Amino acid sequence: MDIILRKDVPTRRGPADYFTGTVWQDPIIEAAPPATVRSVYVSFEPGARTAWHTHPLGQTLYITTGIAHVQSWGGPIKVLQPGDVVYFGPNEKHWHGAAPGHFMAHVAIQESVNGSHVTWMEKVSDEQYSGKA
Repeated sequence: MDIILRKDVPTRRGPADYFTGTVWQDPIIEAAPPATVRSVYVSFEPGARTAWHTHPLGQTLYITTGIAHVQSWGGPIKVLQPGDVVYFGPNEKHWHGAAPGHFMAHVAIQESVNGSHVTWMEKVSDEQYSGKA
């Protein structure tokens, strides 16, 4: 049994290369091989969001607080609330973040392939975020 105490794992700020706005990450699972699962609790300030990205085996998000906006490439923005779950399929290009004027937090769960769990792409433009692109 391994116990990881919250006090021993500091919150880290989401890198500006992959996020717009202020985002905080608290690791939950960073399993060593041969395990492949990774999970993180992510908190978004109002209007903050990820860049476009994919996951080789998909990603599940469980919204814990606030109002989320999520979008797959070419699709409409969807609005999610606490208790809602979204699954993005393998290599599905997408973004997620807080709605304008609202904080949002979620638990993200994904698996890695050959040590890679995400491929980051271009940032979501303000027009894309507002649904006007």
